[in-house]
Amino acid sequence: MSISLRPDFRRKFRPTQVRETIRQVLVEKLDGGEYNADSVSSLTKEVADLIRDRLKHEEYDRYKLIVNVFICEQKGDGVKMGCRCFWDEDTDSYAQDIYMNKGLFAIATVFGIYHY
Repeated sequence: MSISLRPDFRRKFRPTQVRETIRQVLVEKLDGGEYNADSVSSLTKEVADLIRDRLKHEEYDRYKLIVNVFICEQKGDGVKMGCRCFWDEDTDSYAQDIYMNKGLFAIATVFGIYHY
């Protein structure tokens, strides 16, 4: 049995592919939707779970996937987000995408953290 301190190149977290998965889910779940304060909490969880479940099939072995989704009403206000992470830049990364329509906007971020 051997222990690898780095992921196999073919199984490394790929932000471009993850971003495409995020985009597909956001469009699929939110396209043409309106903001509803009563149901946005469950919708946010549903979107985050769907992104996570689809990425599980990508075989990111030994990666911890953290999915954050924000859905807000589109009122023309600005939003600023920031994050700080302590990670290994050779193995860890993140992907993010934004979806907007007339009634709402959503920001989804996936962090891929390699578990040694």
